[in-house]
Amino acid sequence: MGRLSARQRITSAVSAWPDVQSAPHRFGGVEFRLGKRELGHLHGDVLADLPFPRKVRDELIAAGRAEPHHVLPDTGWVSFRIASPQDVDAAIGLFRLAYDRAVAARRRAPEHEAQAL
Repeated sequence: MGRLSARQRITSAVSAWPDVQSAPHRFGGVEFRLGKRELGHLHGDVLADLPFPRKVRDELIAAGRAEPHHVLPDTGWVSFRIASPQDVDAAIGLFRLAYDRAVAARRRAPEHEAQAL
């Protein structure tokens, strides 16, 4: 059995978190959701796109953890290019940040999220 691709490794890790669903993304690739909230999506083995509040997006870019979104650079979305095995772990870290924020938001407004499910 060969090595897993970046997409396979990330999908396996992110899909294992409680209540995360994965599905085909409308622009290709695979997306990850917690309820109705998109945590982000992958374009093959080379690019991850994730939504964050603008402040978090700016912090991630300033820290070199992500870059402005490749199509929508003036939004809260970030892009992360996957070029090495180490980048896979960093991408999973970004998805984990998005997941943890989504779980915290769900805890703050459980009645709203329950209706969204």
